[in-house]
Amino acid sequence: MNNIAPGAPDAVIAAAQAFLGERITRNDALRQQHSRGEDTSVPTLPDAVAFCETTEEVSRLVALCHLHGVPVVAFGAGTSLEGHVNPVRGGISLDLSRMNRVLEVSAADLDCLIEPGVTRQQLNEFLRDQGLFFPVDPGSHATIGGMCATRASGTNAVRYGTIKENVLAMEVVLADGRVIQVGSRARKASNGYDLKSLIIGSEGTLAIITKIRLRLHGIPEATSAAVCQFESLKAAVDTVITTLQMGVPVARIELLDEVQMAACIAYSKLEGMTASPTLFLEFHGSEASVKEQAETVEAIATDAGGAGFAWATDPEARNKLWKARHDAYWAAVASKPGSRGIATDVCLPISHLAEALLGAKEDIAASGFSAPMVGHVGDGNFHTVILVEDDRPETLEAAWALDKKIVHRALALGGTCSGEHGVGLGKREFLEVEHGMEALSVMLSVKHALDPKGILNPGKIFRN
Repeated sequence: MNNIAPGAPDAVIAAAQAFLGERITRNDALRQQHSRGEDTSVPTLPDAVAFCETTEEVSRLVALCHLHGVPVVAFGAGTSLEGHVNPVRGGISLDLSRMNRVLEVSAADLDCLIEPGVTRQQLNEFLRDQGLFFPVDPGSHATIGGMCATRASGTNAVRYGTIKENVLAMEVVLADGRVIQVGSRARKASNGYDLKSLIIGSEGTLAIITKIRLRLHGIPEATSAAVCQFESLKAAVDTVITTLQMGVPVARIELLDEVQMAACIAYSKLEGMTASPTLFLEFHGSEASVKEQAETVEAIATDAGGAGFAWATDPEARNKLWKARHDAYWAAVASKPGSRGIATDVCLPISHLAEALLGAKEDIAASGFSAPMVGHVGDGNFHTVILVEDDRPETLEAAWALDKKIVHRALALGGTCSGEHGVGLGKREFLEVEHGMEALSVMLSVKHALDPKGILNPGKIFRN
C-alpha cells in the first residue's frame, strides 16, 4: 500500500496547472462524478480530476504523480462494473474522454489508429462510409481505451473475438512517465515478450493507454437477425451447443432467461414475444451463406423444441432487437423499482454451460432474489443481475453470497470468475482460488517491476 505524503497531491496539482490550467480541478461535482463507475462499491473522492488531451500531457502528469508518490487512476466513460475507476486511495482521476480522435484509417490494411476516448459507436459511425466496422460490442457506451484496459468482450465475440484479438498495437505511458509502443501493424510476430497482451486487461495498473491500433473488418454483404423462444432454459442452451459443435459461423448468440425477457418486453416494448427463455441470433456473410446458416440453426432449434423462429432482416428491426439486448441491464433494474443490480460475470467451457446456468437458476430460486440472466453464450459467458432493494441494504451481504456461489460453481467446472468485466475491486478474492497464490505472486512481481511506487490504480486486482 502506498502512503501519500502530506501535501503531495497539492504539489502535483500546482505543478500540473502549468500545462493543464483549469483542466485539473478540485470541483466537487466532477470529483463526485469520478468517484465510482456503475458498480455497487463505496464511492471514493479523488483529490482532483485531470482532463488530458495529448500523450505528452498524460506523460507529464504521470511523471509528476510518480515523483510525489500520488496515485493516478485512468477514467474513460465510467461504465465499469467492478470498481475499476474508484480512486480508493485518493490521488488524481485522469479523465481520457477528451482524447477521442480517429487519427488514421487504412482500408487496405483493415486497421485504424485511435485515441483511447473513442467509443465503439463513434468509431463505427466514422467508418460506415468506408465499408468497414469494428466488431467488439460490450453493450455499453464504453471507451475503447477502457475496453482494452478491462479486456472487454461482448455480443460479437463468438465470431470476431474479444478486444484482445482486435488490437494490433498500442502507445502506453508507464508509471514513471515514459512512453513506449507495444505490438505492431503486422498480423503476427515472434519477437520477444508480448507486452501488448500484458497491458490489455491490466486495468490501468501497469500503464495508461494513449493510442490504439485496431483491426477492422469489412461490413458483411448480408446480415440477418432472428429470435427463437423455448419452453426451458436447457433447450435453449442445447441449441447453442449443437450450433457451435456443427461449426455454424454465427456472429452472435445471446441468451435471455424468462425473467430477463419479461423485463425486456416491458422496458423495450418488444411485441409478439413471451416471457420465456429466448435466443437472439445474428448471421453475417453473403446472401447465400446467411440463408444457409439461419436455416441450419432454425432446424437445430426446432429439434430442441424452439418455437416462433422470427426474422429481422431490415436494419430498423435488427437495431430494435439489439438495442433491447444492450439495454438488458437497465431493463433488469427497472423491473424492480428502487433496486440496484449486482452483475455476475462467469465464463465456462461450452460443455459445462448448461450445468452452470441451471445450477445458478437453482441458487437464485433458493436465495429469494430476483436475478435476471443474460449471456453471450456462444463463448460460454453469462451474467446474472442480482437486484438489491435500496431500502434494504442488509440484503447486500446475501446478494454477494449468491454471487460467490455462482462463481465458485463456474470455477469448479473449469471456468473463470470473469469473462469480460475484469477484476477491479469486486473479484479480487476469486483470483486466489482461480490462479493460486504462486501465480498471483508472479503477477505481483510484474506489477512491482513496472510500477515500483504502486501509483497506477492502486488497490485493484490485488488486495494490497
